Amino acid sequence: MKEQIEKLIKEVLKNLGIEDEVSFVVEHPTDFKNGDYSTNVAMILSKKMGINPRDLAEKIVIELKGLPKQGFGEINKIEVAGAGFINFYLGREFFTENINKILEEKENWGKNKKGENKKIIVEYSSPNIAKPFTIGHLRSTIIGDSIARILTSSSFKVIRDNHLGDWGTQFGKLIVAIKNWGNLEEIEKSETPIKLLVDLYVKFHDEAEKDKTLEDKARASFLKLENKDKDATDVWKRCIDLSMKEFERIYKKLNITPFDTIYGESFYEDKMKAVIDDVKKKNLGKESEGAFIIEFSEEKKLPPLLLLKKDGSSLYALRDLATDKWRKNEYGNDIRIINEVGSEQKGYFKQIIEAENMLGYFTEGQRIHVAHGLYRFSEGKMSTRKGNVIWLDDIINEAEKRAGEINEETKEIVAIGALKFNDLKRDSLGDIIFNWEEILNIKGDSGTYLQYTAVRANSILNKADMNRSIIDEIMIPSEIIDLEKYLYQFPEIVEYSYQSLQPHHIATYLIELASSFNNFYGNTQILVEENKYMTYHLNLIKAFTQTMKNGLWLLGIEVPEKM
Repeated sequence: MKEQIEKLIKEVLKNLGIEDEVSFVVEHPTDFKNGDYSTNVAMILSKKMGINPRDLAEKIVIELKGLPKQGFGEINKIEVAGAGFINFYLGREFFTENINKILEEKENWGKNKKGENKKIIVEYSSPNIAKPFTIGHLRSTIIGDSIARILTSSSFKVIRDNHLGDWGTQFGKLIVAIKNWGNLEEIEKSETPIKLLVDLYVKFHDEAEKDKTLEDKARASFLKLENKDKDATDVWKRCIDLSMKEFERIYKKLNITPFDTIYGESFYEDKMKAVIDDVKKKNLGKESEGAFIIEFSEEKKLPPLLLLKKDGSSLYALRDLATDKWRKNEYGNDIRIINEVGSEQKGYFKQIIEAENMLGYFTEGQRIHVAHGLYRFSEGKMSTRKGNVIWLDDIINEAEKRAGEINEETKEIVAIGALKFNDLKRDSLGDIIFNWEEILNIKGDSGTYLQYTAVRANSILNKADMNRSIIDEIMIPSEIIDLEKYLYQFPEIVEYSYQSLQPHHIATYLIELASSFNNFYGNTQILVEENKYMTYHLNLIKAFTQTMKNGLWLLGIEVPEKM
């Protein structure tokens, strides 16, 4: 409907002799009393044309009303408001047909074809081997999963990629730590093997402050790993096996869609030489203090991108370039790649994307960095290296404990719903100060509130099914309520979330939708014989539950059968 209104306005502007492209918006007014759509086109044009915006708006409305009736679809009324806004009101038939459309499309309601025949990689989560999930890993994991779901609903062929951090000097440090202070056989028998590996990693950094030779030993150990030393490779592989079991357990708990590809940085080790060759062919690389780097032009204002250390070992920038070169060869020249990674990597991704443009790997817009803010303590950043982190397992366990106070049978679904929604309801760019009460909130505008509302709606439908004789005929009320006005907006919200790659728009919409349902429920006696609109109301509730279910799916949140 939004596109239809935009088309009608452009047609009228041509009739008025305005051929230039006009950047106006058509949007939903914050107050439904001001219509179902509103446009600022007269306000925008009045400045260029030197005409009073309200007078211009009146002229545009006259032209709109003069168009053939079939162009209006279900637009019932058009009027000028305020200084020159044009408001559009949709008629009863539109909302009635929309309810029928939801009931017909079911799980397909809200989907669009914007990404049809297009492939896109969404890289997210990407934890480091030998480190347990902390609260810091939560954001990329659930935001990336939600973005992948939104893109899937927009008909993209989505390739979910988990780019594991399984290479680099940190593994040299871990090998040194295991050799000096650990016992891998005992670690493998432990119930918490990954936390023991982290303890060793932290110990390495503590000891390295006293013994400066440890850093050199770590670099030497990683070089052995790159050279496929048998002992170093054995330790590394065993750490990977332990980590993968842990990761799969957490993903299952969080209801994360299975990944299509799970390649570590090590997978691209034998593909790095081709990148170095490309850099040299295009004369983009140079040696600097023994290291091999790419320098950027002065106008880009980017620091050099380091590819190789002076000892010849690779840096993760080289591995990332090799990754994307392989992806292009594997999936085709038209592949798009999204990296859902923390905002602290913003500068680095500018370097990577610019380097790939210079190398001719991708064109503008094919590589996208979707950034998120960090979980922080009020006193500063979290750090695994310093040992001051909150383990994700501890948060999930506490969330389940609190959800169990509502219903022991559904505590896992409710706990994960609360945990996810309290993150996804925010603009992902902002940092979050960690607070136990806030992150585990199951009251107010929470995932629990949405789940409870969906369960309540389902219970009405279940009661109606038990007495089907009372819902035989359909009478449609003349009044259009807010719930109907929110329901039809769902496909637009999905499309906007795809365009912005921001799940919080869906979260905000679902809160408004749930509130409108609860207002309807509180003001309407539904399952009573004197309700002549009962069948329509039940269809409306079915449409609501379907929309809520579809919306929560986009956030990776399930609806329990009861609460």
